[in-house]
Amino acid sequence: MTKPLPPTLREKSRYLVLEFRTEKRLSRRAVSRALWNSVLGFLGELGASRLNLWLIDWDLERNKGIIKVTRESVDDVRASISLIREVEGVGVVPRIASVSGTLKKARIFLES
Repeated sequence: MTKPLPPTLREKSRYLVLEFRTEKRLSRRAVSRALWNSVLGFLGELGASRLNLWLIDWDLERNKGIIKVTRESVDDVRASISLIREVEGVGVVPRIASVSGTLKKARIFLES
């Protein structure tokens, strides 16, 4: 059995609070698919594999959510998100509301 990595050797994460401005509600699955398509189109498979991208939370009512990425890849993810123009045929305007180092702070920004 292997030991878990100590905190000093683990990859550091950042949490991005993402918002899509549109009149229609967007499902978690549709947003996740749009994120991955944008990242794969912009960075390719190798670049996308280095992001460790996860959609943690999604608020269907307000079209806001939290994305987890590695600390080094925040700028690449921001650029990829800015390229999203539609989700499932619905025109959207993406916006990064905040970037946080902890999930707790990101959830506070998500609620505000």
